[in-house]
Amino acid sequence: MHGEGRVARLAARVEGFSVRKHLAAAFVAGAISTLALPPVGLAPILFLTFPFLFLLLHATKTGRGAFFTGWAFGFGWFAISLYWISASLFVDISSFWWLLPFSATALPAGLAIYWALAARITHVIPRDRVLARITALAVTLSVAEFLRGHVLTGFPWNLPGYAWVDWSPVIQITSVIGIYGLTALTLLAALSPAALMVGRRAPFGCAVLVFALLTLWGAHRIGTGPHDEVANAHVRLVQPNIAQTLKWQPDQLRANFQRHLELAREQTGQVPNVVIWPETAVPFVIQDEPDVRNVMGWATPPGGITISGALGRDDEKRIYNSLLALDAKGDIVARFDKFHLVPFGEYVPLRRFIPLKGLAEVSGGDFGSGPGPRTIPLPGLPAASPLICYEVIFPDAAVDATARPGWLLNVTNDGWFGHTAGPHQHLAIARVRAVEQGLPLARAANTGISAMVDPYGRITASLPLGEMGVVDANLPAALNPTPYSHHGNTIFWAISVLLTACSLTGLRNRK
Repeated sequence: MHGEGRVARLAARVEGFSVRKHLAAAFVAGAISTLALPPVGLAPILFLTFPFLFLLLHATKTGRGAFFTGWAFGFGWFAISLYWISASLFVDISSFWWLLPFSATALPAGLAIYWALAARITHVIPRDRVLARITALAVTLSVAEFLRGHVLTGFPWNLPGYAWVDWSPVIQITSVIGIYGLTALTLLAALSPAALMVGRRAPFGCAVLVFALLTLWGAHRIGTGPHDEVANAHVRLVQPNIAQTLKWQPDQLRANFQRHLELAREQTGQVPNVVIWPETAVPFVIQDEPDVRNVMGWATPPGGITISGALGRDDEKRIYNSLLALDAKGDIVARFDKFHLVPFGEYVPLRRFIPLKGLAEVSGGDFGSGPGPRTIPLPGLPAASPLICYEVIFPDAAVDATARPGWLLNVTNDGWFGHTAGPHQHLAIARVRAVEQGLPLARAANTGISAMVDPYGRITASLPLGEMGVVDANLPAALNPTPYSHHGNTIFWAISVLLTACSLTGLRNRK
C-alpha cells in the first residue's frame, strides 16, 4: 500500500504540470527510453518510462492533449535514437547542409505521429477504466509500429522489441511471433506497472512471469537445439574500413579496390572458400570490366567464390546497387539487385515533382530497383538470401517464401554513419532476422560491424566498428523452418486481436 501511495502522489503531481512542462516531460521520457536500444541495451528502463507516459496520458483531459503527449514522447524516442541519420549528411555537407533540419527534426516528428495517433485512440477509453487503457495503449502502439514499418515503403527501425537483442533467450520468441509480436509483449509488460495506480499488482506480476517464462523457453531452445556447421563452408568477411569521404574519390578508387584484394588474400591460418566483400566494394560495373573480374578471380580461393557488392547494369543501361558472385576464373555465377531502395538516398520519390539530388545517387539519377526477395544458388554452398544494407530491416521481405535459403547474406556500407549508434542498431536488427527465420547470417560491412551470426541470433565471430581486417568463420547450419517463417505476422495480429478483446472486456467490467 505504501508503494501505491507514492504512485498516487506522483499521478497528482503530473496532473499539476503546465502544458509546456507536460510536453517537455513526455519528450524527456521518450528520450530516456532510447537507453533500452543498442548499443546501451538497458531494456528494463522501459518499465519506468512507459508507465510515466501512461501517467501523462492519464492526466490529459482532452483528445488533443493526448495526441500531443504521445507525439512528444515519440519525438523524444525517434529524435535521440535516430540522431545518426544526420551524420550521413556530413559526408558532403556542402551539398546537403540544408537537409540537417529535416533529418534531425522533421523525420522524427513525422514518425512520432504514429505514436500520437495511438495515444489519441486510447484516450477514447474512459479514465476510470485504467486496465482497459493500459491494454489499449499497448495494442495501439504495437499496431502503430507495424504501420510505421509498412506505410510509404516503411521504416521499421528501432521497434521497442529490439531492446532485447542482447538478451538471447528472450529474442528466441521472435522465431514464433516475429519482432512485431515481441514489440507487443514488450509494450504490454512495460506499461503494466501503471496498474499500481488502481492498486492492482497482478498485471505487473504477470508481466514478470511472462518474461521469465520466455527466458526459460529461449534458454531451453538454445541449449537443446542443433548447433551444426555447414561442411566445407569457410567464410571470410572483408572489412576494409574505408571512410565514406574517400570511398568514391576518383584518385582513391584504385587504392580502395587494392585494399579489398589484399584483405581477401590475407594469411590468417584459415583458408576460406568464400570471400564476402561489403556493399559497393567494387565501384565499377563489373560486367563491363573484364580486367576487374580477372583480378577478383585471382584473389578468389581455388574452387571457391567471391561475393561482392558492386554496381550492376541492365540492357537499358540502368544502374543497380547489386551483389555479384564470381568464381576463380572471374566469371559471374550469380547476381542480385537491391529491391528496397533508400528514399532520398538511392532514389527520390516523385522525382518529377521533387527535383532533388539523392544522397547516394549515381550518374545523376536514381538506382534501378530489383525484382524483390530472391534465393540465389551459389556453387559449393547452400543457396542464400541476399539483403543489401537497408533491406535487412524489413521482417516481411527477408526471404523468398517460395524458396527457403540456407543462410542470409547481408552486405552493407555503414561508413555513412561513422562511430554512432547507427551501425550497432543495424547489426542488432539483422540478428533478429536470423532468429525469425532460423537461418545463420553473414554480414560484411565496410567500416563495421562485420559478423557471423548463428540462427539463434548469437554472434560467433565479429570485427569491431572502425577497424580494418577480416572475420574468418565457419557458416552455421540452418534450423528447421520456424513458425514465423511459415505464418509471418499472423500470430502478431492474433495477439493484437486478443489484447483488444481484453481491453473491451475491461470496458464492460468497471473495476
